[in-house]
Amino acid sequence: MLFDEMSHRDVVTWTAMITGYNSCNHHGRAWSMFCEMLRYGTRSNEFTLSAVLKTCKGLSALLCGKLVHGLAIKNGTQGSCIYVDNALMDVYATCCSSMDSARMVFESILNKNAVSWTTLITGYTHRGDAYGGLRAFRQMLLEEGELCPFSFSIAVRACASTGLVNLGKQVHAAVINHGFESNLPVMNSILDMYFKSCSACEAKQLFFEISQKDTITWNTLIAGFETLDPKQSFCIFSQMVSEGFSPDCFTFTSVVGACGKLAFLYCGQQLHGGIFRRGLNNNLVLSNALIDMYGKCGNITDSHKIFSQMPCKNVVSWTSMMIGYGAHGHGKEATKLFNEMVRSGIKPNTIVFMAVLSACSHAGLVDEGLRYFRLMTRFYNVAPNQEIYGCVVDLLGRAGRVKEAYQLIENMPFKPDESIWVVLLGACKAHKQRSIGKLAASRVLEMKPNEAGTYALLSNFFAAEGNWTGVAYLRKLMRGIKNKKEAGMSWIELKNQV
Repeated sequence: MLFDEMSHRDVVTWTAMITGYNSCNHHGRAWSMFCEMLRYGTRSNEFTLSAVLKTCKGLSALLCGKLVHGLAIKNGTQGSCIYVDNALMDVYATCCSSMDSARMVFESILNKNAVSWTTLITGYTHRGDAYGGLRAFRQMLLEEGELCPFSFSIAVRACASTGLVNLGKQVHAAVINHGFESNLPVMNSILDMYFKSCSACEAKQLFFEISQKDTITWNTLIAGFETLDPKQSFCIFSQMVSEGFSPDCFTFTSVVGACGKLAFLYCGQQLHGGIFRRGLNNNLVLSNALIDMYGKCGNITDSHKIFSQMPCKNVVSWTSMMIGYGAHGHGKEATKLFNEMVRSGIKPNTIVFMAVLSACSHAGLVDEGLRYFRLMTRFYNVAPNQEIYGCVVDLLGRAGRVKEAYQLIENMPFKPDESIWVVLLGACKAHKQRSIGKLAASRVLEMKPNEAGTYALLSNFFAAEGNWTGVAYLRKLMRGIKNKKEAGMSWIELKNQV
């Protein structure tokens, strides 16, 4: 309103409006303001161009970015203003299909600053080219470029995506060598990297070396152990609370997830009480975690209670509830939920179809499951992957329709993996389909020749059909394999004891 009332507007006024709209994520209005400014004949400066390039990035509008680039060359701004050059790099890195244009702008910058290097590293890393990001990071160190914590954090993230702990250790060493070990966000990212590289010992050691921890540090440790060692998540959670840190939604989501993995219902109920006391019970992500936890702990009633009380639901909410119903054999409830979800306007994705197909499989709803499989490709245009085909093979196999399951595997658009043949083998064992079972067994053996579990599986198949010669031969082969099959474990919660 104030802008509209102004009789005279200079470039600072227009730039302030463009920047303001960007800050409020009204990128379309920011672009319209820039076009209006040009129509009024106001000449843009470097601050205007860097602001409008952020607009182009926000709109993911490569063509607009190119137009602004042309204007920057015409004005003589490109190559003489680092802010414009960095913003141009960011647009090309975000909107282009490759990093070639961003790299070209980067190479043309005479005096690169920390933002230039960070933008280049980020561009490679965010598009999934971790090694490209790490090469740019190495180049920055070799050329003694201006360093900042952000460039190290992005390089650590690139290492995490590769899963190679040795690369991560090298970047960790570079962090220490350049004096960033006291920067908490950098150390938090290294902590996360060690967990993603399955190096829990290194992560725990680093955690104890960090003198000033924040909630993110604790959350990273708890979330990391949720996957690698769920029991540790509980211990760390208790330690966090005892040291005076207040758990947030992220903390509770990880610990509730650990409860679900261990089926600790009593602990899960206590955590639910803590969530309610802190007023976090309406958090969407946390509610989804509670639905999943109660389902895994055998309490499908409480899962449905939380689900029905949620003020708003996303696709994860519906999927978690379907998976819970499927695991408890309530196939019809899962299919009803699927139909209700579609009516609510949410489009099902691959994971939703996996949930409903698995539910149909456990409940013996074969024709219903096959109908959803056809709907998936013909109506929703969702391409089935290996896991979906595995669900359908399981659906047919459990119902004794082993030949149909085998024909489905043969007609798959890609080569079936070991898990699909294992599902078929289990169906052959259950329904005494000897010929197809032998074929499935040979395929499993081809794909996993050095796994003790494979031989144990095949041995059980031969034992089920009374082929004791085959059992003895496989047991003999197993003794020659170095790795051993892990012993199975199960547990039960009784009177607050596991």
